[in-house]
Amino acid sequence: MPKVLAVADEVVERLWTEQVRRHEVDLVVAAGDLPFDYLEFLTSALDRPCVFVPGNHDPDLSGYSNVRGLWTRAGIPSRWPGPAGGVNADGRVVDVAGLRIAGLGGSIRYNDGPNQWTERHQARRVRRLARLAAWRGLRDGRGVDVLLTHSPPLGCGDEPDPPHRGFACLHEAVHRLRPPLLLHGHIHPHGAPKPDRLLEGTRVVNVVGYKVLDVPGRAPGGPVREEDG
Repeated sequence: MPKVLAVADEVVERLWTEQVRRHEVDLVVAAGDLPFDYLEFLTSALDRPCVFVPGNHDPDLSGYSNVRGLWTRAGIPSRWPGPAGGVNADGRVVDVAGLRIAGLGGSIRYNDGPNQWTERHQARRVRRLARLAAWRGLRDGRGVDVLLTHSPPLGCGDEPDPPHRGFACLHEAVHRLRPPLLLHGHIHPHGAPKPDRLLEGTRVVNVVGYKVLDVPGRAPGGPVREEDG
């Protein structure tokens, strides 16, 4: 059972030291709005891969391509602003450390900042992601193990103020992908516990700060052991 260090939104100072090595994990997953050098440190210190999606406070990472180690944007050589060695799963389905992870970054649109989507636009991204996952599944019979998002589903751990409202279309994503886990950030606990929630058999976990999770198998709603950060 793969173990992941899941982080989002709030830097945990003790993790930005050699203390992080006490966590024996197979993968770092990041749900957005963290300094990229923080993610690079975690990846380097743990010597493990990192999969992430951008948050609404992260820079725009769209349009970049990497061919044989050369980053380009719109065909022009460019420096990728994301974390070195990190795998951007936004709008993609990636296989890393024995897990299949589908990603959807960003928040509901509330101003003109990057990585913000209207409900309609995010719904189109959900449908495209579901098609990618279905195509992968037809090839090898595997489903998605983790849906990694920045924002939570509407009414499932979100907040009533406009910037922190969840996406209704993430209900469709859960229904179509059936992942055992949905990991999200964006909603800061502010000292109050944020309990896990269950959405059509998918366990929805707020990972702001950090959590260490054993990722369950494909049986929806399977047990998840965790450490809170």
